Amino acid sequence: MAYGVKIAKGDAYKRAAIKRRHIRVRKHVSGTPERPRLVVTRSNRNIVAQVIDDIAGHTLASASTLDTSIRGGEGDKSAQAQQVGALVAERAKAAGVEAVVFDRGGNRYAGRIAALADAAREAGLKF
Repeated sequence: MAYGVKIAKGDAYKRAAIKRRHIRVRKHVSGTPERPRLVVTRSNRNIVAQVIDDIAGHTLASASTLDTSIRGGEGDKSAQAQQVGALVAERAKAAGVEAVVFDRGGNRYAGRIAALADAAREAGLKF
């Protein structure tokens, strides 16, 4: 017998919807050693980007608004997301990564997610 899960309204519903979308995206997106996955995790206050090789299960590069070079920086959250995108691209290129597969983490490709991706492209990562 199947049991239904009742999800409350508001934030719990939003988080469940993001989780469903992320699972749906991950069915098609996987990182390889030649083309690792650029994962974006977004919260209300911070944004984190990681370059992950799914075959080996290792993080090759990462950047966040919690890094000392970005923390307390000027600008709004979109400007900070641009800084994170440029920083993760710089670190990925230092690790020998030229091209990545973009994983938006179930979030819409708009706002901070798009700003991070555009900054990473401008810094030289290929999507």
